[in-house]
Amino acid sequence: MDRKYIFVTGGVVSGLGKGVSAASLGLLLKQRGLKVAAQKLDPYLNVDPGTMSPYQHGEVFVTEDGAETDLDLGHYERFIDENLNKKSNLTSGRIFWNILNRERKGEYLGKTVQIIPHVTDEIKSTVYSLGEMTDADVVITEIGGTIGDIESQPFLEAARQIRTEAGPENTMFIHVVLVPYLACSGEYKTKPAQHSVHELQGMGIMPDCIIARSDKILEDGILAKIAMFCNTGKRAVIGNENVNPVYALPLLLHGRGFDDYAVSRLSLECGECNLEAWRSAVDRMTREKKRKVRIAICGKYVKLHDAYLSINEALYHAACRNDAEAELLFVDTEEVEKNGPVQLLKNADGILIPGGFGSRGIEGMIQCARYARENDVPYFGICLGMQIAVIEAARSLSGLLHANSREFDSDGGECVIDLMDGQRNIVSKGGTMRLGAYPCAIRSGTLLHTLYGQDLVQERHRHRYEVSPVFRDRIAAGGIVFSGMSPDGKLVEAVENPSCRFFVGVQSHPEFKSRPNRVHPLFDGFIRAALREL
Repeated sequence: MDRKYIFVTGGVVSGLGKGVSAASLGLLLKQRGLKVAAQKLDPYLNVDPGTMSPYQHGEVFVTEDGAETDLDLGHYERFIDENLNKKSNLTSGRIFWNILNRERKGEYLGKTVQIIPHVTDEIKSTVYSLGEMTDADVVITEIGGTIGDIESQPFLEAARQIRTEAGPENTMFIHVVLVPYLACSGEYKTKPAQHSVHELQGMGIMPDCIIARSDKILEDGILAKIAMFCNTGKRAVIGNENVNPVYALPLLLHGRGFDDYAVSRLSLECGECNLEAWRSAVDRMTREKKRKVRIAICGKYVKLHDAYLSINEALYHAACRNDAEAELLFVDTEEVEKNGPVQLLKNADGILIPGGFGSRGIEGMIQCARYARENDVPYFGICLGMQIAVIEAARSLSGLLHANSREFDSDGGECVIDLMDGQRNIVSKGGTMRLGAYPCAIRSGTLLHTLYGQDLVQERHRHRYEVSPVFRDRIAAGGIVFSGMSPDGKLVEAVENPSCRFFVGVQSHPEFKSRPNRVHPLFDGFIRAALREL
């Protein structure tokens, strides 16, 4: 069977859920026995989202091989349950970076470098190479942005060329559009979808399937109207109203024949779709919960919840597994600095401090960590959150009253958190941190060992700073246990305070490996502690 290529585009407005639609199709095809690879093409000129503020684009998702990528890749991994890689996210910035570096080296042999063919060839090469690298039966490629955006045009042209090269029988275009509801007239309007498809046709692309997004269920007449005016069969127009939780979307789309249509359109050789395990996970999520667990996420990007998307999802997975409803309390640590932690945290069953950069709100985070330790509220520190726990313990338990991180106090004499040796002379900020999966040796007899049930684990990282070896003995003397270390013993990977019910910090980002039907053990333990079951 020839390799198949599916492209997912969006129209009318951004934020329609192209990524979740692509991820849902990936899950459905995988459950039919096919090998699926997924990727996101982003039109912006950043080389990757690694240097972007979370307020700009949400969280940065890190792959096993150390790529800093778009948050949609988190959806792909959580739905399809396949580790993605550096080929899974490509930006305009990366394309131009690669092309211009080759041009400077003379690799184009004096030719004029142009959008066509050089930019489009670079895009096509990434799509093709992902399929070859993963030996995938189907490559699903989401094209970011909205039809009509100038910066998206080279990606659409590359996709059009792939249809010509691979053949129409091996390519499929899925267009996600908004069907808005006008309250003044009491009806859904299809004209924006028609204009969007017309714009796509102007690029030489005829969509094979249209996903019609709406707040509520669309009547058959609306879907038939879209099919007629957009030149697709009625079977090819799939209604997709808002669902909760988002993990129910594959079930809804399967029920409406989405994967059946894709299999037929591409002549895919596969079995029936086995959704038993996924349906069981969704049933667990949707049934009424008898109890609630309140988790305070104390950070500096709390105004945009997508800044902590994978953490939010990991908490949701763990709460559902423990038959509880997770209520997330987003606490701005700058507010903690002004008003103290008591009023903001008094209702929290657990306190989580996530990753982040910069000095803003840091003292508020330290107050949150102290509140958790002194009041025996379960504490989970992730990346920066682990470093905060170490700074607080150093000040309160080890007599290092001026303890801090070199990131926040460059001239301090008690920087218990310091730059890693390999980071000291780095000037470039993009893609230069300790990135990707690294091993962690777990100390026997610790809570961490109990939760993982293993002596050695792999977790993903994204940081420049570490617990300073100069102060390790002093910090340990104050009661902090270094429960996870790099196998060579040089880097602290996890800490805990055995005097508390649950007080754990990890330098890694375990949230990236949580799945709805395979909860991460650290999040499971944290939620159980918050429910007083650990």
